[in-house]
Amino acid sequence: MDIVSHGLWGGASFGRKSKKNFWTAFFWGVFPDLFSFGIFTLTTISGFAEGPDWKAGPPDPSSIPSYVHMLYDFTHSLIPFLIVFFIVWLVRKKPYYLMLGWPLHIIFDIGTHGTEFFPTPFLWPFSSYRFDGVSWSSPEIFFPNLIFLGLLYIGWFLVHRYKK
Repeated sequence: MDIVSHGLWGGASFGRKSKKNFWTAFFWGVFPDLFSFGIFTLTTISGFAEGPDWKAGPPDPSSIPSYVHMLYDFTHSLIPFLIVFFIVWLVRKKPYYLMLGWPLHIIFDIGTHGTEFFPTPFLWPFSSYRFDGVSWSSPEIFFPNLIFLGLLYIGWFLVHRYKK
C-alpha cells in the first residue's frame, strides 16, 4: 500500500480523539516505510547516492542498498513491533495505542506486496516466509483502497460536523 494510505488508515483507526492523536497515529502508520526507505530516498534526492531507475516499474531489488533491506525486515515484522510496543508499555506503565498504526501497516502490506519486490517479512527474524499478495498498485487493490478511505473520511467528517 502507498505510504499516504498507510498514514490515513493509521490516523483514522487509532487517532480519532484529537488532531495530535491523529498525526501521531498517522506517523506510526507511515513509520515502517519512512524508516526503511526514508534515508535512502533522502540520499538519492539530495544526490549523495544514486537510486535505481523506477521508470519501467519496480527495479531489481539488488539495485537497492542492503541497509534498506535490513531496515525493511525490521520495520515490516510483527516481532520487532511487539518488542518495541511492550518496552514502551513498560516505560509508560500503560499501552501506547497510537503505535498500533505500525502493525496495521504490516497487516495491510502482507496482502498487498508480491514476492517479487519487497514482500512483507512479517515473522522476521523467526521465519523467512513471505506471502505472495496482490500489488497495492494494481487496480483491484488501489481503487477500492481509495474508495474505502474516501468513504471513511467523509463519514468521519459528517459525524463530527453534526456533533457540534
